[in-house]
Amino acid sequence: MESVEEVNEEGLLLRGQAQVWQLMFGFADSMALKAAVELRLADIIHSYAGHLTLSQIASGIESSNPNISYLARLIRMLVRKGIFTAHPPSDGGDQTVYGSTHISKWLLHDSDPSLAPMVLQNTDAWQLASWQYISHSIKQGGTPFKKAYGCDMWEFTSHNPNIGNLFNDAMACTNKIVVTAFLSQYKDSGFFDNIQSLVDIGGGTGGAVAEIVKTYPHINGINFDLQHVVATAPVYDGVSHVGGNMFEAIPNSDAVFMKWVLHDWGDEDCVKILKNCRKAIPEKGGKLVLVEIVVEEDGSETFGDMDLVYDLLMFVLLNGKERTEQQWKKLLEEGGFPRYKVINIPAFPSIIEAYPL
Repeated sequence: MESVEEVNEEGLLLRGQAQVWQLMFGFADSMALKAAVELRLADIIHSYAGHLTLSQIASGIESSNPNISYLARLIRMLVRKGIFTAHPPSDGGDQTVYGSTHISKWLLHDSDPSLAPMVLQNTDAWQLASWQYISHSIKQGGTPFKKAYGCDMWEFTSHNPNIGNLFNDAMACTNKIVVTAFLSQYKDSGFFDNIQSLVDIGGGTGGAVAEIVKTYPHINGINFDLQHVVATAPVYDGVSHVGGNMFEAIPNSDAVFMKWVLHDWGDEDCVKILKNCRKAIPEKGGKLVLVEIVVEEDGSETFGDMDLVYDLLMFVLLNGKERTEQQWKKLLEEGGFPRYKVINIPAFPSIIEAYPL
């Protein structure tokens, strides 16, 4: 007869085996999610108020002959993951009816906010190829992305406009989500009252600073990024687009805003950028506002282990990293910002306010 310890050990081993299987095929979740976005399943279901049969969903797909049996298997997986609902028809028919959920609403294409562009970027083959080289980089050094493509990500996207557009679309969609949460934090706070000019460093096509200026029209907004990036930026009221290199100089302003920029870079480069930020703002009244992930010891109650997932993403793509509060404190001090505070907002990253005095 087996002892209690032996039974417990067998149970733990079985659980461990199950967890390895789940981790091994974790990519299946993201690929199913990608297929749902590419097929616009959320849009199709949502457009009919979330009460569609499988054949009705198939008829909404841009195809003259969609394979319904394959579609059924994909949707079955998506239902199990909670992305869609499945329930019997109210009219007593024999076809299952599918509906939207709080998850699928984030996968709509023509909606604001949406994470559909972010899903397409992070599941695209050009990005996934780099993940194959993690162990190579650990053994030999260098970034996985450069091992996959022979150049860094910024050079790669600059020479591949379609991929660059995919990246810009993904950044634009997260801008809307994060800036909405960011602005809600400062509503009626007076934080922006004395700011006449604000530069968004690495602002992409300018969506973030445009939203800030729309809310605070007295601010002169400057969208600052590489020349080939700002060349594709649309016109926004109150926003000027300036091309340049943040490692060389940053346009003068009352405040500097950076969203998910410093996590792209190693510590030495971050200090260079921060010192340039310090030069660009006045010593008295100058403000630096970062929107960045602050790694927690046990992860986030809402977002789980996404801080560490993003840390791996930064390692894979850019040789950057996500940082703890103590690591942020050290960087800020070395960059000329001895005073700071961290503010949690209803979004993935947090706000870090920093001051030169």
